[in-house]
Amino acid sequence: ESTLNPRALSPAKAGGLWQLMPATGKEYGLEVNEDVDERYDPVKATEAASRYLKNAYAKYGNWESVAASYNGGMARISKELGSQQVDSAYDLYLADETMRYIFRMLAMKLIMENPSAYGFNLTADQLYQPIEYKVVEVNTPVDDWAAWAKKQGIDYLTLREHNPWIRSKTLPNKSGKTYKVNIPTRDSLSRSRQKVKVYNPAWVVAD
Repeated sequence: ESTLNPRALSPAKAGGLWQLMPATGKEYGLEVNEDVDERYDPVKATEAASRYLKNAYAKYGNWESVAASYNGGMARISKELGSQQVDSAYDLYLADETMRYIFRMLAMKLIMENPSAYGFNLTADQLYQPIEYKVVEVNTPVDDWAAWAKKQGIDYLTLREHNPWIRSKTLPNKSGKTYKVNIPTRDSLSRSRQKVKVYNPAWVVAD
């Protein structure tokens, strides 16, 4: 959806890692406004997308139709399944983008499960490493995120880079909601000092 870019924004205004439309984000429990947009929070957006996928699977009973609905919308896929009298999106005639979408997802799944089988011969030191964070909870208004960041030992650039859900320089927070702010550790921001971990051994070739 986003080439794994949590700040991605499509021409249609779908945002974040999972490319959720504003209305869809709100429907699945995300805050979306000019100060906070949780579609850009990788964790909360993934949880919202998972709820969407579970609802779609409960509706269709097969993952290919779920995938097609994620690209084309549940209303459209449901309508086409009915009008074309089939039970699976594999058998639907749809716009090229949606028809290709299912198979592109399958191809990416196979490649990411076993990259070397498809010519991607990676070593452990070539992998991106996860950033380590100290998480600070904020449940009050923030008058100036830049000043807040400085008190945490980082700058505004680093704050926004690692908390893309922050969309303005202030946080009104009239409701007293608790937000979790990621403060990256100094070592994890340095490639030379990062701890090298491999989540899936199949991702790398033996030395």
